[in-house]
Amino acid sequence: MTELTDEKPTQDDNTSRLSADPMTVVQAGLDDGYAYTKVALADGRLFSVPSRARIGAAGVTWIREQEQRIFEYETGGTVYSVGAVDGEATQFDEYPGSALNRVIVQHAFQQAGLSGRSIHLVTGLPVSAYYRHDGQRRQQEIDRKCESLKLSVEPKPNSAKPGKSILSASVAFHEVIPEALAAWYDHVIVTQADGVTLDGDRLSAPIAIVDIGGRTTDFVVVQDQGIVHGSSGSLNRGMLNVKSRVADLIQQTFDVSELGEQSIARAVDSSRLRLHGKDHDISAMVAAAKRELVELLYAETRRKLGLGVELDQVLFVGGGSAALATDIANWFPNQTIPDHAAFANARGMLKYLQYVCDDTAGGF
Repeated sequence: MTELTDEKPTQDDNTSRLSADPMTVVQAGLDDGYAYTKVALADGRLFSVPSRARIGAAGVTWIREQEQRIFEYETGGTVYSVGAVDGEATQFDEYPGSALNRVIVQHAFQQAGLSGRSIHLVTGLPVSAYYRHDGQRRQQEIDRKCESLKLSVEPKPNSAKPGKSILSASVAFHEVIPEALAAWYDHVIVTQADGVTLDGDRLSAPIAIVDIGGRTTDFVVVQDQGIVHGSSGSLNRGMLNVKSRVADLIQQTFDVSELGEQSIARAVDSSRLRLHGKDHDISAMVAAAKRELVELLYAETRRKLGLGVELDQVLFVGGGSAALATDIANWFPNQTIPDHAAFANARGMLKYLQYVCDDTAGGF
């Protein structure tokens, strides 16, 4: 597995397992979350980049191309900087269909080695953004996201090599499915040497998916291959709330207001804050912020799922499930967290593309 943060992988990392024919369509699952954007490719590789971008040029000249950590993209006549920047907030309802989202997705494609490639793609929306309370699809929101990622995004040349053009990755096919349900597809569709197939035992078992993400936590209960909407939905809380709370606590404790988004993110990840050349232990702040989030998640999980006695399994997925694995342990006797839980949605989106959207697949 290849996991990326702000660093650019080498060309060998990216392209060695892709078809040499640039006309070959690439299949991908894309979980374009509010905190991280994850890509799953058919050759088994997984990529993740922070969902971090801002309007405007980078304002940096890179002396060595290998050191470049901020990349410029243009869409709709506006230039954006993506990567190691203090990004604009992604926590707004229109983000999935926004230009900010488009440039971050294009950056993820570029980092995955898909420059110049045509992509067949499946992405997702939070459950409550995809379905109304009565189970009807929010078709306008779905269509907006579908069309947005088909709009042009052009990578700008590297400042160290201004004459070297970079080809855009383009989306030729795009379908949107509910997040968390995508993780169910990851669970029930099995990859084999000759393709993908269904696991019959898993398909028939009642299961709950709890997807702890950046901005939202999504719940999906599937029984008899149907979504139980009364126990499904979204809570507008996720790991970005931990970062926001820690930022508030830092300002209160150290009387600072100039810390950038990247500095806060590093402080949360390391539980250490560096100010004026000195390190400060903020592990108590991080623990307190996580505890607040976990208490909210526990209460909502109980409201949605009760004790889960009629469920065969409760599957916790998303980057938040991995980050909070110790805190959420033992909520249910039959709960599990899959390997690389942050990529469960992206993997499921890819499997859905291969099994349901592929003309040669049998579908459900």
